[in-house]
Amino acid sequence: MTYPPNAHPAPAPPQAPSPGTVVLGAVPAQRPAPEGPHRASGVWAEGRERLRRAATTEPGRLQIIGAVLAALVVAFGAVTALEISDRASSADDVVSRSQPLSADAASIYRSLADADTAAASGFLAGAQEPAGVHQRYTDDITTASRLLVKAAANTEGSVESAREIATLSEHLPRYTGLVERARAANRQGLPLGGAYLRYANQQMTTELLPAAERLYAAETARLHADDEDARALPYLSLALGLIALAALAAAQRRNYLRTNRVLNHGLLAATAAALVVLLWLVVGHTVARAELNNAREHGQDSLQVLTTARINSLKARANENLTLVARGAVLTDDGKNDKYETEHTAGMEALTTAIAQARELADDDAGRDPVSDAAERIAEWKQRHAGARATDNAGDYEGALVRVIGAKESTGESFDQVDAALKKALDHEQAEFTRSASDGRGALTGLPLGAGVLAVLGAVGAIMGINRRLSEYR
Repeated sequence: MTYPPNAHPAPAPPQAPSPGTVVLGAVPAQRPAPEGPHRASGVWAEGRERLRRAATTEPGRLQIIGAVLAALVVAFGAVTALEISDRASSADDVVSRSQPLSADAASIYRSLADADTAAASGFLAGAQEPAGVHQRYTDDITTASRLLVKAAANTEGSVESAREIATLSEHLPRYTGLVERARAANRQGLPLGGAYLRYANQQMTTELLPAAERLYAAETARLHADDEDARALPYLSLALGLIALAALAAAQRRNYLRTNRVLNHGLLAATAAALVVLLWLVVGHTVARAELNNAREHGQDSLQVLTTARINSLKARANENLTLVARGAVLTDDGKNDKYETEHTAGMEALTTAIAQARELADDDAGRDPVSDAAERIAEWKQRHAGARATDNAGDYEGALVRVIGAKESTGESFDQVDAALKKALDHEQAEFTRSASDGRGALTGLPLGAGVLAVLGAVGAIMGINRRLSEYR
């Protein structure tokens, strides 16, 4: 076929290659980047490959060593700061929260029991209740009410304590109402007053005092938990500190073997910072633990025993008064003995046992002398009580009354002396506890912040020391 000049045949339309035909010069289609776990594994594999390539050269190895050293020192400081902050917080709770709440719970119990004792003493005095006895009762009720409000505001997070506080708040007005009815009937000379007073005592012994005792137990348990937390050993901090020091020592030995240089100032500074933190941690926590142990053994244990002794003293005194109020009208469950006299005897035995324990726990004369004085007054109380019971059993009720509530040489005088001696011993042990616990808390002061600062300085020193070696390869 003939074509016109300067004309070219039209190109044939493109045809798809047959299957299996390889097209030269063809650009393969781009595949999308993997997503999800495949992409993550790829990044991880790439990172491992870079690390492997870096480890094949000395500068790369030095960079890895520097990063590991800095991370170890920082981790050591951070964990130390966290663990010691937690223990310092627990020690602070021991001093400023849980122990004061435990003491307040004991004071609530003591105030309620003493109010019951004062109510019975005032009733026995007749229609004209002595002003001092009535004021004592009023002060006790006021103290218990005030401490209940304080406890309610500071027992957040304790369901058990909140429940007992609610029980006390509910039954205390009922008790005071019954006491007022007993007083009103007594002023009118009505025998019904004794029944009201016995019912008030029943409310006290079956509702109020058990709730106060459970509140005291709950707050004391929380005190023990805070104490255990404050004294717990910081195992993780100690382990990281030893690992960091070992790694720094190994890095410096490696540096010495490769360069024949004895000292690397950066690594030496990092080692010194880590060593200071570790020594501070060991010494500070050892001192704190010792002081908290001393506070528990020579303070809190004695406080618990003395509180138990005082509670038993109050119970014994209340039952002694009610023995005369009831005049044999209330018997034990077997119907053979006077209920209040039986409970008085049991209370005195428990009091004697607690005093013996308190004397063993006392570690100095200031704590031992008032306990010994209380023991002597208890023996005198028992003798006077036996005389009062003999007088009452002989039919001389008025004579027995004088022996129990009289101003001189009465069981009431002995009870007041025992209570005063126990209060003196409690005040001494409370001061010892507060001093030791405060010293334990003070031993941890500044350690969290100091550990953090020294760790940062140590990490900087490690990096500078490694960079000094890296500069030799540039």
